[in-house]
Amino acid sequence: MGKHEKKAFLKFFITYFISVALLILAAGFFYYLQMKEVLLKSQEFSMIEYARHIKFHENIREYKNGIYSHKFVHTKQKHIDIRNFYTLDNLFMKYIPTKKPGYYMQVFKKKDDFNHQLSRLQYKIILFQFLLLLIFAYISYKLAKNALKPLQESISTLDRFAKDLIHDLNTPVTAIGLNMKILAKDSACRKNSAVKRIEKSVETISQLHKNLTVLLQEETFQLAPLPLCKIVKELVQTQKQLCPHIHFEYECNHSFVADLNEHAIKQILQNLLANACKYNKKDGFVKIFSQNNALYIQNSGPKIDNPKEIFKRSYSGDRNGSGIGLDIVKRLALAMNIEIEVKSIDGVNTFILTMP
Repeated sequence: MGKHEKKAFLKFFITYFISVALLILAAGFFYYLQMKEVLLKSQEFSMIEYARHIKFHENIREYKNGIYSHKFVHTKQKHIDIRNFYTLDNLFMKYIPTKKPGYYMQVFKKKDDFNHQLSRLQYKIILFQFLLLLIFAYISYKLAKNALKPLQESISTLDRFAKDLIHDLNTPVTAIGLNMKILAKDSACRKNSAVKRIEKSVETISQLHKNLTVLLQEETFQLAPLPLCKIVKELVQTQKQLCPHIHFEYECNHSFVADLNEHAIKQILQNLLANACKYNKKDGFVKIFSQNNALYIQNSGPKIDNPKEIFKRSYSGDRNGSGIGLDIVKRLALAMNIEIEVKSIDGVNTFILTMP
């Protein structure tokens, strides 16, 4: 299951399961309140039954266990609501009217039995809710898996199509590139502006092909500890040859190692270095250095107006550019848990790559 499929699965599972869980917990809570009222009523009725035995001088042997007690009290109140029932710290209390005006039987009952029944009720409700949550967690898992199947099939079909397309493009792109190198040896062609434009377009297509090839491997990245500075050094040497008019500065701690995918990190750095050269001023500089677990790539290019928008697919600093390069950089970085920050201050643009 790919990263995006996992996100879709978790969203569906969590949404459904939490919704059902809230209903189960709410139902259990209200059931608990209802049953608690029933238990309180049963306590009150047992106290009324005890008072009845006392009034009619019946056998109260079963009540002689220290749970019940009573006394006769006189009150100035003419009437006490027969529904009176009070909960004290450790006792229940109720007033029962007698035949003698102004006198009431004050009945007490210990709460031990009630507390025991309430604890059992809580235990049963919690156990039942836990079992229901387990059942619905399994149901949520199954539903999420079934709901994901059409998405997985669509992604798989699209992925196969994209891979086949990129693979089929490899031959014509390579052929065009080789032929452009042959034409570049001809002095007349080198001066032709149309040939130069074609050559630039071929480079753009070739770079785009490399980006897409690496991006299609995003879901199957294998991460391993890599000496980052060694990779940066190799790419800088290559970029120096392509951009002789740019001054490069390189400082990197050779012990800088991070868990990365080699192809993906090379493509990220290649894109960033190419942009740093492309969007630069005349006789400008590109500086690469490391600090703690972060890699900094700076250039003296024009100010970036919208640093937060720069990685969006629709953004392009060049009207002739596709805008896909930095979008791919962002996606590859996310796949390897690399954080990217962009700053543009005082004529210096800085890309900060914080490694995992």
